[in-house]
Amino acid sequence: MQSQHGRRRIPLPVQMLLGLVLGCAVGFLFPHFAAKLEPIGTAFVQAIKMIVVPLVFTAITLGIYQMGNQARSLGRVSAISLGYFFVATVFSIFIGLALNALFRPGLGANLAAAAKPGKVIATSVDWTKFFLDMIPSNIVAAMSGGNLLPVLFFAVLLGLALASLGSRAKPLIDVLDALMGAVFKVTDWVISLSPIAIFAIISWLFATQGLATLLSLVKLVGVMYLGLAVLLVIFAIVLKAIGENPVEVSRQISEPVLLAFATRSSEASLPLHMEKLVKMGVPKAVASVVLPLGYAFNRDGSIMYFALAVGFLADAYRIPLDWHTLLSIVIVTTLASKGSANVPSGGLVAVAMVLTTIGVPIEALAIIAGVDAFLDMGRTAINVYSNTVAVKLVMKLAHVAYEQPATGRTPEQSEPESGTATPRGLA
Repeated sequence: MQSQHGRRRIPLPVQMLLGLVLGCAVGFLFPHFAAKLEPIGTAFVQAIKMIVVPLVFTAITLGIYQMGNQARSLGRVSAISLGYFFVATVFSIFIGLALNALFRPGLGANLAAAAKPGKVIATSVDWTKFFLDMIPSNIVAAMSGGNLLPVLFFAVLLGLALASLGSRAKPLIDVLDALMGAVFKVTDWVISLSPIAIFAIISWLFATQGLATLLSLVKLVGVMYLGLAVLLVIFAIVLKAIGENPVEVSRQISEPVLLAFATRSSEASLPLHMEKLVKMGVPKAVASVVLPLGYAFNRDGSIMYFALAVGFLADAYRIPLDWHTLLSIVIVTTLASKGSANVPSGGLVAVAMVLTTIGVPIEALAIIAGVDAFLDMGRTAINVYSNTVAVKLVMKLAHVAYEQPATGRTPEQSEPESGTATPRGLA
């Protein structure tokens, strides 16, 4: 296996980090050589642009279809879950934007002078035009022009329409699923080249910008982990408000959280996470519905980071974050987070979707890709923790009883335990 995939013996995140370090070194020691590496980064940027629109269209359509299908077929608990996930998503976006507005980590990296001419940002907001531009008069033209907002709008409508068709939608869903699988494979190929692109772009930036970009990245990492700490405090308040002991809950799910942190994969911790929740008294029928939905649609740590990263890069390129731009970030981040859950390097792809919408050059991705592994560890762990809070809160809102004492207290009495019984409030 190693001989067939020799180039993958070094994990991709390590390759990305090496690309960042070597890029800084080459840019500092050989600036004239580094200045000639820009075309390599440009080729990577073009490849990212190539996959963004088909990825957005297929992933968002299927994601919205799945959400609509789940809400229609799985009853009150799933409907409450999806409603909570949406609220938590928007709230996490605002936390990320607020942290960026407070600390402005991207201002130290002034990349505006080095950027190619991009989208012109209006000095005033025409809200009528903004909303009208979301409705595509020609969806093919919107796709070919890389205009993501109308593509997102059409994908959401198509996903909802397919969910309403029931079994009649299956042929088209199968086609879209196969197309998305192919796009995922292309995405995987493109992302596998990212260490080379990171090396080229960082070398070029370091040769032209010096240490400012690197110092801004260090600040971004610090602000992101501060944001995760803010989310933890909010989760503790929510748990306390619904009668749970935050310290005890944290102790009981420490293993899946640490596993997610170490592996940078929420999915790797899913079986252990579900086992722990059942031991905490969560009915298996509830855990098996809410938790998989949460892993796909409730990624508060990642979503907070998406908003923070976009704000960071907008500041670095001196793009003003006016109300028009902020609303675009909220809308596209909300949808991108639902469509990129299972995408290879989905965090980078989701950020690329938002950057395209607000006019930030996509080559900016290389700036944060080098430290993405450090960022991914924390946000993945918070994603797992946030879904524990989601399960607890949804049970409270849906009036679902625990099957056994949870967190050292006596919950409301459940119905007699049965291997096939449906917990009260689930239907």
